[in-house]
Amino acid sequence: MGTGERLLRSYCTVSDTDINVSHEQLKQLLDGRAVVVIDVREPWELREYGNIPGTINVPLGQVNQALQLSPEEFKEKYGGDKPVPSDHVVFSCLAGIRSKKALDEAVNLGYSDVQHYPGGWEEWAEKEILQTKH
Repeated sequence: MGTGERLLRSYCTVSDTDINVSHEQLKQLLDGRAVVVIDVREPWELREYGNIPGTINVPLGQVNQALQLSPEEFKEKYGGDKPVPSDHVVFSCLAGIRSKKALDEAVNLGYSDVQHYPGGWEEWAEKEILQTKH
């Protein structure tokens, strides 16, 4: 366990099960519009492979800066409403690696209700395609 992780664990009581959101949970959150979902993949990945409906694309390398923009600047640059630190935010990527890094950055910036979708686009596409074929 690294120093940053030890510090995070000493200040937060969030376990890995609390920060992870399942496919079904994410669908329910999106249906209820009770969440801001940020896809941290590069724009070309979304164009080539697709994206979860209702997500805002903020590439991982821009997350820290983006979450510090004014609401107006964020909306202009990313096309969606900027989450405030108390909003429920879920980060997504291709397979859960980058989304976890984005979650860590958001926590460091004071966001308190953050999760990530470890299944990412790979799981979403697989489950959504399978469900529409049945």
